[in-house]
Parts: sequence; C-alpha cells; structure tokens
Amino acid sequence: MKSMHRAPLISSSSSSSSSSTNSFVSRLLLLLTLLPVSLACLAFILQWRGGGLADPASASITSSTSVPGVVGGSGSDLNHEVFPGMETVSSVSPKAHQSSSSDCSNLARSSSPSFPYYGDWKFGVDSNLKPKICITTSTSAGLDQILPWMFYHKVLGVSTFFLFVEGKAATPSISKVLESIPGVKVIYRTKELEEKQAKSRIWNETWLSSFFYKPCNYELFVKQSLNMEMAIVMARDAGMDWILHLDTDELIYPAGAREYSLRRLLLDVPPNVDMVIFPNYESSVERDDIKDPFTEVSMFKKNYDHLPKDTYFGMYKEATRNNPNYFLTYGNGKSVARVQDHLRPNGAHRWHNYMKTPNEIKLEEAAVLHYTYAKFSDLTSRRDRCGCKPTKEDVKRCFMLDFDRSAFIIASTATEDEMISWYREHVVWGDKEVKMKLLRKGILTRIYSPMVVIQALKESGVFSSVVSSASSNLSKKQLLASMNKSNSSSESIPSKDKESQGISARHLLGTESAVPPLSPPGMEQARLVTED
Repeated sequence: MKSMHRAPLISSSSSSSSSSTNSFVSRLLLLLTLLPVSLACLAFILQWRGGGLADPASASITSSTSVPGVVGGSGSDLNHEVFPGMETVSSVSPKAHQSSSSDCSNLARSSSPSFPYYGDWKFGVDSNLKPKICITTSTSAGLDQILPWMFYHKVLGVSTFFLFVEGKAATPSISKVLESIPGVKVIYRTKELEEKQAKSRIWNETWLSSFFYKPCNYELFVKQSLNMEMAIVMARDAGMDWILHLDTDELIYPAGAREYSLRRLLLDVPPNVDMVIFPNYESSVERDDIKDPFTEVSMFKKNYDHLPKDTYFGMYKEATRNNPNYFLTYGNGKSVARVQDHLRPNGAHRWHNYMKTPNEIKLEEAAVLHYTYAKFSDLTSRRDRCGCKPTKEDVKRCFMLDFDRSAFIIASTATEDEMISWYREHVVWGDKEVKMKLLRKGILTRIYSPMVVIQALKESGVFSSVVSSASSNLSKKQLLASMNKSNSSSESIPSKDKESQGISARHLLGTESAVPPLSPPGMEQARLVTED
C-alpha cells in the first residue's frame, strides 16, 4: 500500500520539472526572436530620423567615377583627393550638407555647389561680401584662354576684372563677349589711352627708367606698369579692397585657406599688412601635344621659397636639366596689394607706395601657378610677337631671361623637327625615373584642383552660356569659331618712341628700380645661402 501511494508522487514531481524546463526554453527562444527584430526596428527608426547613411557600395562606385580631362600620376589617386571647399550641397534642402570627398565631377551637375560664388555663369556676388578683390591684366589672348582664367578666379571670389586688351583680345568677336560679363571692364589700347599714359608720372620718375625704349619684353613690362597704374584708380573708384596683377597664363592656388577661396585667404591677413606675396610654381609638362594647359597639366615645380635649402640646391642639377636656370622663366612670384592712398606699381610683379615702405608678407602654402611654355606653339607665338634678330647679342635687347632668349633663337632659326626635339629636351619631362625622384623629394608636385574646377565649369556650360548671351550683337557661330582659333595669330605690338612726345626730364625720386621678372637662386648663390 505504501509503495503504491509513493509512485504518483514521484511521477508528479518529474512532470513539474519537465514543464518548468519547457517554459524556460520557450522564453529563451522568444527572447532570441524578439532581440534581432527590436534591433532592426531601432535601426529603421534611426535611419528614418537621421536621413540615412551613405551606402559604402554606392560610395565606392561614385568615387570611381573619373573626372574628364584629369590626368593622374605618381601613384596619386585623383578620385580620392579632397579639395577644400568643393563639397556639393544637397539640392533637396540647402541646410542638409552632404559632403562627397571623391566625386568632384558633381561640381558640373549639382544645382548648388558649395563654392560661395558659383551660381549661374554671371556669378553674382553679394555686394556686402568682404574683402572685394579685383584682378588687372594686359592681354592679347583669345576666349579659349581668357574665359577659363577669368571664371576660375570668379570661383575663388574675385568680383572685378580690368582687362587691358589689344591684338586678338581687342577684336569685336572677342571683346564683345568680354564686355557682356558682369564685373568686367575692358580697356582698349587706343591713341587716346596712349596719350593719357604718356602724361603719367611714371615717365618723370627713375624706378622704371631702365626699361624704357626697348622692344619686346621690356616694352610689355612698361606697358603693364602703366596699365596697373590706371587700374589702381579704377579699383579705388569701384571700392575694391585688394588688387592683383596676373597674366592670363597664371592661376592663383589658395592653399592654406580654410576653403578653396582667395577671399578667405585674404580675409585672414592681418590688417597692418599692405601686400601679400604669392611665390610661383612653374608648370612641368609631360607631353609635347598639350592643347589646353589648364585642364591637361597637373605637375608643377615648386618655388625655392617653399623648399628646404638642402633639397633645392642638392637636387638643382636634376631639376634644371641643363637649362639656364631652375625655372624656365621668372621665379619671384606675384603680389596682391591692399588698395590704399599713394599705391603704385613696382613693375609687373610687385606694388609699392609713394609715401611709405609697405609691410608685406610671403605666403608659405599658397602660390601662383605659371603655365609657361606649356604648349609647343608657345615657342612660335613668342617669336611672332617680337621683331628682334635671332642673335645672342640682339636678344638681350628684347628679353630679360635667359631661357626666353634661347627659345627665341631656336624658334627663329631651327626647322620644325629641330624645334620639337629641342622642346622635348628642355621643356617636356619625359624621363620617368628623374620625374619620380623629384616628385619624392618634393621639388615636383601634383596639383589637381584648378583643372577640376575649370573642367567642371566647362562641362556645366558656363563658357558656352557666356558666348550665347553675347550673340545678340554677333552671330553665335562667329563667336564660337573665335574660341577655337589658336593664340598664334595675335597681333604684334608696334613699338612707339615716347621721346618724340616731348616728355619732360625725369625727376630723381629715389634710387630703387622696378622689380623685373627674376630667376630663382642659382648654384653660384648656394654657398652664400648655406653660410647664412
């Protein structure tokens, strides 16, 4: 009886234990099921509220999109380079900034790139924006060079341009387009202009006198100085804060600024500084068939001021390649001046002041990119603009720098094949081993930002829009044809004897001379620099 009574008790206890185990397992399974579902819901809510995160797969596809006209090299990946200030802004909401460090081609497609001055081709700039910057130039180039040069600097924040034009640039098909662009003042080299400049105080002073009455480059240097003097007056009347003299084969590279902006760069300059010097980098072409330097050249030789002295002099022979100097042409950069009373030019590369010694600084990162002899046709175009004899003695009358003299003689005496051979030997960087060595040392450098900006402007239709807007006075077909013509047809500048105009004797107002285009330090200066 006792044994029969205990059996059900044992069975009941076992059943209870089994039920408890089953309940635990069920709860665990429920928990494991609900946890991922909850996490998925949370992720959905976060994504919905935060606007979503970029899909890495799509980002990699975007970054692999190439930018037309951009040349890579030396192991650099252009598609992954970040260009300051070039992030695009979402067209859905102006407040939702979506940065894309790799797809620079979006500049051409985005309705609102974050360049502060990029809208339609007119680049309307807020009149209250400070500082106000103007550029003055003397040019005989065509639209194919002037428009990319001008609108690139509009992107950087330049609002006003004073263009002193002659030759090809002064022809109706080109000048009418330039006149139609907001912020552009076109000044023609007329008889009235020459008579007005003949009365300039510059002709009665000594600082520019050593350049008077000489042909070719010397004449151009004097003409640039006279034009700069007039531009100062126009800049002051227009309420400009800064003025810069720049040739149409030069681009400002605002490295070191918080955004890709010359305005931002100058905004950070202390108020007691009168002038800012931009050391120049020189284009180093890698082919002999360059047609559009602004979008085809990415390699530049750094300025002496931006290199360690040991590196500069230690690699001087390899960097010079048996040319007369480290740079083919000038090496003393360009300067931008604060518009103020008594400002005057000091040659095409510097500014000065009649009443004081200006306080100037030299930038440690920003530079002027000089595209010199970037096209093979530059050899003959320089030759065609100058009537000097191709002898070692006569070229000294015409050109200030040794390489210009050598290039003029070659272009005037050699055959086409001989010129190409000379150009490849002295200008084109064809030796990959030497090129890579100088890139590693930092003497040569890759700079892609300008070519990306200009290519984007071209693809967005800025240049064609400018031409189309001016077609009311001239046929669109004629204007577009003028853009495709080479610069070699530029008219030569006739020399004029200023002495015949009865100019009075010059006053001795100091012994300083205008700053000419100067070559970088040579090896004969290495010992002096090292001792210092």
